[in-house]
Amino acid sequence: MLRLPPGHEILVTTDFSLEGLHFRRDWHRPESIGHRCLARGLSDIAAMGGQPFAVFLSLALPSRLAQAWVRRFTAGLLELAERYRVPLAGGDTAQSPSGILADIVVVGSVPKRRAVLRSGARPGDRIFVSGELGGSAAAILEMKKGSRLGVERSSYDRHFFPEPRVGLGQALRKRGLASAMIDTSDGLSTDLSHLCEESGVGAELFAHGIPRAHVGKGKLPVHLDLALHGGEDYELLFTVRPGRVVPKRIAGIPLTEIGRITRRQTMLLRSGDTTVQRLVPHGWQHFRR
Repeated sequence: MLRLPPGHEILVTTDFSLEGLHFRRDWHRPESIGHRCLARGLSDIAAMGGQPFAVFLSLALPSRLAQAWVRRFTAGLLELAERYRVPLAGGDTAQSPSGILADIVVVGSVPKRRAVLRSGARPGDRIFVSGELGGSAAAILEMKKGSRLGVERSSYDRHFFPEPRVGLGQALRKRGLASAMIDTSDGLSTDLSHLCEESGVGAELFAHGIPRAHVGKGKLPVHLDLALHGGEDYELLFTVRPGRVVPKRIAGIPLTEIGRITRRQTMLLRSGDTTVQRLVPHGWQHFRR
């Protein structure tokens, strides 16, 4: 039984984490997989400015999987859950015929009619993003090359242990800054296209303004394509009405203006003063041929 706070509406999100698609056991430690599984759901609640208050986990496991793996997976999930004071309230377990499947359900709440939706952007709004982009995709590229990434937490922490922006999402809602919002789970280009479609608008991004993650031993910025199309950064992408003052940081997280909303329903990428090209979504899309 869940008791909804007075004057609030309920938020519910569900996300699959599938072995071979969202994680690989030879790439990710069990603690990282559990952490990432819950971070996906918390990030969805954050993108609406909500407060998470319960988690449900359904887990399908191969019969030969070691119990130690399950304990470490659960420890990673519960560590993140305790940090956000959200209990694991229930779920289900089953035997999987092959790989690991984890389905996370996160329940949250938000004051009535105050949730930040994807449909609130209007022409003239400015586009902002939190943190840096492309770090998670850079980690995957390195692992595909055969790198073990032993310095996971320091160089590629946004991939192995992403931090959902729950506090930032609530702050943006409380201040009335975000007119529309979404998280960058599928990549900047794809998630911006979702926001534009829901709002019936277009967008123009400034290539030079997109904050790129600095990774590896040399802490070099990732390629622009990774920042545009790489997913699983779990940053917040939001729009702000003209004239509103946006601080450089909220809740200690840097915010960067990267473009503007346009009336024409297409997405453009501006490089320099004169070069403009169409921005095609190339982030993650299930069932894409």
